[in-house]
This record gives sequence, C-alpha cells and structure tokens, in this order.
Amino acid sequence: MDILENTGLRNEPYFDLSQADIILDALIGYGLQGDLRPEVAVWIEKANAAGRPVLALGTPSGLDATLGTAGRPTVRADATMTLAFPKVGLMSESARPYVGSLYLTDIGVPPELYRKMGLDVENFFEQDTIIKLRE
Repeated sequence: MDILENTGLRNEPYFDLSQADIILDALIGYGLQGDLRPEVAVWIEKANAAGRPVLALGTPSGLDATLGTAGRPTVRADATMTLAFPKVGLMSESARPYVGSLYLTDIGVPPELYRKMGLDVENFFEQDTIIKLRE
C-alpha cells in the first residue's frame, strides 16, 4: 500500500469501477483458503457489477485454483493470465464462467525445473512469452 500511495494512488473505497477502462483483478492469489474477508468480497462484487472488462492475474479472486470451485463471490473475468503453468482448477468446466479466455505467460522458469517435475515443456514458450490456452 505504501508503494501505491507513493505513486499518488489512494485506497478509495467509493471509486466508481464503471469508469475504468479495464479492471485488473489481483485481490487474492491462487492459495485461497477459507472465506473471503468482507472488504475483499465487496470489491469483487463491485468489479462484477461494473460492466467493464476484467483481467484476472493468476486466478480470478474467489476461485479455488486447484478444484475450480467458485466461492461467494468470485470475480467473473473476461480473461485470466496465469503464470508458468496452468493451475488444474482453471482448466475445469466449473471454472469457465469465472476464468474467461485463459492465457499462460512465461516468467522465466528454466526448462530444467519442469523436467525435474516430470514435465516435458522445453519448447512451451518457443514462439511467444504468452500462450492462449482456451477461448
């Protein structure tokens, strides 16, 4: 929060999201466990009601990235940009209404690490650093 405030941004609880060009959802990471804090739930509801494009970073806030189950509430993203390797839950049918189009981006994980995990992805990001996985 200090970094944001030092750049001139403030936490404005009454900010009108319907005036935004795009909403970037990075409220909660993929390690979500348990119920959402009430103040986070309010922002998710505001984002869903804004009628603006939403890009979720990592996973839509409120979505269990392992199981693909949605909490109440869960961000309904137009697109989700996940990092390094897609989380299993993002690929599930139950997650589709929340994930939107799914993109995978390279964060520089060395191919050797994937091989140690038993994954053959050496040429995964050969053509580009962002791959569209699903419409």
